[in-house]
Amino acid sequence: MIATRESRLALWQAEHVQSLLQRAGHTVDLLGMTTRGDQILDRSLSKVGGKGLFVKELELALEEGRADIAVHSLKDVPMDLPEGFALACVLEREDPRDALVSPHHASLDALPQGAVVGTSSLRRVVLLRALRPDLRIEPLRGNLDTRLRKLDEGQYDAIVLAAAGLKRLGLESRIRAVFEPEAMLPAAGQGALGIEIRSGRADLLALLAPLASRPDALATAAERAVSRAMGGSCSMPLAAHARWQGGDSLRIDAAWGDPDGAATLVRVHALGDVAEPAQAAALGEHAARLLQAAGAH
Repeated sequence: MIATRESRLALWQAEHVQSLLQRAGHTVDLLGMTTRGDQILDRSLSKVGGKGLFVKELELALEEGRADIAVHSLKDVPMDLPEGFALACVLEREDPRDALVSPHHASLDALPQGAVVGTSSLRRVVLLRALRPDLRIEPLRGNLDTRLRKLDEGQYDAIVLAAAGLKRLGLESRIRAVFEPEAMLPAAGQGALGIEIRSGRADLLALLAPLASRPDALATAAERAVSRAMGGSCSMPLAAHARWQGGDSLRIDAAWGDPDGAATLVRVHALGDVAEPAQAAALGEHAARLLQAAGAH
């Protein structure tokens, strides 16, 4: 049994895992749930408990035995899981980049001065301000369909969303421009799916192993290590993105900004050989120390 949120994107993700497991000969059902993160839409996540609000109810279903696994967008998974839970598997990653969606403007540069751009991600806020300080950045909550509806109703000139979600739901045509990481660095784990289980379930580890992507697991482990070392949560305007440079060489870029605009945007990168999770974590921790040395806090 797979525990999943009931938004269209979350159901797509759970059904994707369900299909992969069914092809391997397993019988798999879904347990749809509405989480606190889905219910609280009038305040930013950073003010009501963070992205962990999207996973707590799913973890309770695992704890009570109503479900065996939970499928999450990895960027929504807290850096440290509660005792008794484990991240069993990271699947092959979709496009990790951010995308600009707008009915009238083809790029960020094409937006008129003072245009209203919607996002509730502090990371996106500080990176957008670095690119276009003249923009009016307004909060935007809700699932992907709700955000697109608010845009189409004219509440915003443009919104910024994860490219992965749009592509997974067949909405790639809504993307007007994709931000390269050099312009807007993605969040740790963005575009990746993670599967959570109860600790000690060796049977599930073996069952899920064929679904895992080792390169993406190592890359996202490095990214999450940056965030963990910085005390990362959605209340921190932090970005981290790792890319393979060939062989075992992994480059990680990280950025930190001040949401109040009192400090300049800090960007760093680190490079190292990574062949196992401990090396990925060490690389991410090194990038975090570079951020702190450059003024991030």
